[in-house]
Amino acid sequence: MNDITKGLKDRKSVRVFTEREISEEIKNEILLCAVNAPTAGNQQLYTIIDVRDSELLKELSVTCDNQPFIASSAFTLIFCADFRKWYDAFIQAGCQPRKPREGDFLLSINDALIAAQNAVTAAESFGIGSCYIGDIMENCEKHREMLKLPRYVFPAAMLVFGYPADSQIRREKPQRADMKHIVHKDSYRTMDADELRELFSPKSKERSYEDWMQAFCNRKYNSDFSVEMSRSVSEYLKDWIEE
Repeated sequence: MNDITKGLKDRKSVRVFTEREISEEIKNEILLCAVNAPTAGNQQLYTIIDVRDSELLKELSVTCDNQPFIASSAFTLIFCADFRKWYDAFIQAGCQPRKPREGDFLLSINDALIAAQNAVTAAESFGIGSCYIGDIMENCEKHREMLKLPRYVFPAAMLVFGYPADSQIRREKPQRADMKHIVHKDSYRTMDADELRELFSPKSKERSYEDWMQAFCNRKYNSDFSVEMSRSVSEYLKDWIEE
């Protein structure tokens, strides 16, 4: 094990930060690592929004499922899947491009998230914690207006960064699943009920497996925010599937 693999295995989400600021030098280094991430065809199918306006941060803390810690982050980046710049460039260069479609949407999301994870890893090397905010995909109409997102631009992930409070440093990282359930050899293996129970039951702890699964399903999968996320993503997708 080396420092990089140790950092990747130890890293956990941080939601409570100290008031210590992140220097512009370190912010720039995190961004440089992000834009040097692997990318499809060297296209860099993403745009990173560096959120500096405190009022915008406060608004995002409300629109992203009312999470106040977002407003107190020392550094906030929104990674947008972006095919708009290429499409505009094709037209301006006299090409006859087809309209971006679903495959372009997913490829752009891949690029954006790979860049985001590079930023997370770079921040971790400086002792800076981070947390992914998937709720940026919700409230499509509000976030489009707030961030001035045009057609073919989708907010794939938001990251908040800061130096972790002691409570976060001491907090135990949630247990990940046993690798035998996650890594399948040569082809996908549909898991039966016994293996699914073996996979998920460690999460239930003192509760029964069925009670925990029911509660988790209601709290996460069937929740209002999950339904809203699907609605918003469907709205964004209309840009990519309408002729």
